[in-house]
Amino acid sequence: MPASAPSSGSILTPAQMAQAAEDAAFAKATSKPAKSFLLGLTAGGYIALGFVFYTTSQVGAAALPFGIAKVVGGIVFATGLALVVLTGAELFTSSTLTLTARASGRITWGQLLLNWLVVYVANFLGALTIVGLVYAGGTWHNAKGAWGAVVLDTANTKLHHGFGEAFVLGILCNLMVCLAVWAAYSGRTTTDKVVAVTMPIALFVATGFEHSVANMFMLPLAILIKDTAGAEYWSTAGLDPGAYADLTWAHFLVGNLLPVTLGNIVGGGVMIGILYWTIFHHLAKEKAPQG
Repeated sequence: MPASAPSSGSILTPAQMAQAAEDAAFAKATSKPAKSFLLGLTAGGYIALGFVFYTTSQVGAAALPFGIAKVVGGIVFATGLALVVLTGAELFTSSTLTLTARASGRITWGQLLLNWLVVYVANFLGALTIVGLVYAGGTWHNAKGAWGAVVLDTANTKLHHGFGEAFVLGILCNLMVCLAVWAAYSGRTTTDKVVAVTMPIALFVATGFEHSVANMFMLPLAILIKDTAGAEYWSTAGLDPGAYADLTWAHFLVGNLLPVTLGNIVGGGVMIGILYWTIFHHLAKEKAPQG
């Protein structure tokens, strides 16, 4: 039974949030693919811009205690998801919540998988668009190459997770992303929604969990810098190009993006979406025992 409608101006209850999440999932999966594609482009771009902000915050942050530097980076990165939520963009990691509409029988597996595919590809293209703009704009040369060094070092760290480790970090990441999106459904104002998403996103970024769409920006940009930077850049930035030999497309796509994507599906779609669907939809429909 659908949760009762909230009164004007009040936040949604947990049951109403579950219904709102399922309704949003149904709307996404039954939307025109062209609309999902365009909204996916914007989401990929917004998450990439969140990583641009993160990178800037980390330039020179080595002088700070590790935890403080990473928390600052996580808070500013949350700008990306806030933009996604406020503009109605379609992000693959939160689109894993369409499993709730599938569990209720409101959409088919074909509709779900088509939506995932369209949004995933669009997110990738949106992220690559920001890669191209940041690279062409020379942003990676900022602070005598230190901006690009943050990109290279961050990406290099991501490629040194084993397949299983990357999978688990993907689960943990999308637990937090989908909790952030789920919590945002409770909000009735812009402030509500921004506050709801900021801390969960800061947690996942600061701790080093793995987000497939964010990696669609950071790793391609690092690979591009590694493959094209001249000797002057390496000298100015004080970096050894040999230290980044693992930054290749094959290593990125198979060793990072694949396991992280699979982990994101489990963490968001199953451990958040199906969990709360079970609590507020399936169990709520069970008849109370006769007294």
